Amino acid sequence: MLIEACWPKERILEVYLNIAEFGRGIYGVEAASRRFFHHPAARLTRGEAALLAAVLPSPRRLHADRPSSYVSSRQEWILAQMKSLGGASYLEEIDSRPSPELAHGHPGH
Repeated sequence: MLIEACWPKERILEVYLNIAEFGRGIYGVEAASRRFFHHPAARLTRGEAALLAAVLPSPRRLHADRPSSYVSSRQEWILAQMKSLGGASYLEEIDSRPSPELAHGHPGH
């Protein structure tokens, strides 16, 4: 795919999460966070973030606001994966890395 040649995986994921449909008229993680959890995405708990991830890529069939046992089991699996990768410290490490686009002189936005 051409987009994979131009953008790093982190940028592709960022764009996807900003446009993904989480329900009728709910586009992006920010809108989903405010709709389902009543606070901005920056304040999502690990469990809330895992729940939103669990309904992708089929949020019309899988619902964050009324998770089925399947969605709940996916949420638990995602939480386990987050923990095995290093949890919050791993995410903080990723956040502290310089943006690949800026490191190579290409603004990604």
